Amino acid sequence: MAVLGLGLATGCRHGAAAERPADARAQAREYLAKNQPERALALLEAEFARAPEDLEVARALTEAQVKAGRTDAWIAELQRRNGQAERAVNHYMLGLAYFSRASDAGAPAVEAFERALALKPEEPEFHYRLGLARLESEQYTAALGPLRRAAELAPGRAGVLLPLAKALHRTGDTAGAVAALGALVKRGPSPSEVATARALMDQMADPFARFPKALEPKLEEGLRYLQEMDAPHPAIVVFEEILRDYPDLAVVHALLGLSWQRLDDAGRAVEEFKRAIELAPEDGKNHFYLGELYLGRQRPEAARPYLEKAVELNPLLDTAWFRLGDLHLERKDLKAAGEAFRVLTFLQPNEVPPRGKLALVYQLEGDWAGAERELMQVVERDPENVEFSLRLGLLFAEQAKRSTKPEERRQVTEKAEKWLRKVLEAQPENAVASRVLQQLKTPRAQ
Repeated sequence: MAVLGLGLATGCRHGAAAERPADARAQAREYLAKNQPERALALLEAEFARAPEDLEVARALTEAQVKAGRTDAWIAELQRRNGQAERAVNHYMLGLAYFSRASDAGAPAVEAFERALALKPEEPEFHYRLGLARLESEQYTAALGPLRRAAELAPGRAGVLLPLAKALHRTGDTAGAVAALGALVKRGPSPSEVATARALMDQMADPFARFPKALEPKLEEGLRYLQEMDAPHPAIVVFEEILRDYPDLAVVHALLGLSWQRLDDAGRAVEEFKRAIELAPEDGKNHFYLGELYLGRQRPEAARPYLEKAVELNPLLDTAWFRLGDLHLERKDLKAAGEAFRVLTFLQPNEVPPRGKLALVYQLEGDWAGAERELMQVVERDPENVEFSLRLGLLFAEQAKRSTKPEERRQVTEKAEKWLRKVLEAQPENAVASRVLQQLKTPRAQ
């Protein structure tokens, strides 16, 4: 069932899309979300009769059949239809129905998707489903071809990149898997896709994966000193003892660097971080540690290449994206800053700072609608957020000041006054809101 639900969210809209408003579909999705598949079925059957090549409707209809407990009957019906006249969409729905059952998620589902693809070879959704079915059947090499083809045919589709990354990782192409995750985070992944991507990235970039078992108690002792007891001196003693016997353990050099950094010994910290990078150049966190250190020493230009390398090697490093965004903002590279903060809004959709930063970038670019959208996402969730209410007021005030159209200026002035008054209701002594509100009123009084 999880796969069918994912299909509703990420399925490609190729095929004969309907022109009619999607009210019936929206209602059906709502019924499915409320686990009322019987009510959804009538709507979806009518929609499918009207648009028999629409894959979005086909997915929803199959999900409703499965949720209603009619999987066997639906499979039999699809087989009957294909017996009368083969159609790609029927094989597609048959594959989805098979895939919903653990016993048939392998060969039967794969065979159905292969047949759908044979009948319609340029449909990216069919490539995607075939790749996914092979992946879930642990046919990792066989999954790569259709997943890559799906990505080529639908380059804007984020959902295909996650299984592609998994297949690449399973076939030994870690660099390719990381690149796929890097593309994913820039294409607006859902929170569930981000969670899955983090788990996969943590698996690929586990610095302790090959750590000697015999040394694990010693390592835990050092970590306890450093992380729990905030005692870097004894931690250093422990980590140096480990390195005397195993001098090429990159993760221990990184931990030693963090310990020296805690003692404000930047020289030794830099030395250890560089040694960690030398031993494990593919680990983005080692580059991040060195970039953070340089930032802390007020050396932004030295920090930037290490932070850029960090997110290239590990695109799920939230703090690295935030630091990069700030560095680009300081350099007035608004395009790069916008990309960094936009990625962060996907990685941390409920956090306030990334949206605030992205709104600032949009405002500096003159994209008033973009800035308003990001600020509104915060105040809609947190109506009492005075800071963002003030920023909305200031945004509209600036827009009003720059507007050359009287009607537009009047409308945005009203919006500015609304938000500034809201600020003053919560903070009557707020001098900024009071001053800007007075400035807005003055021209109209003259």
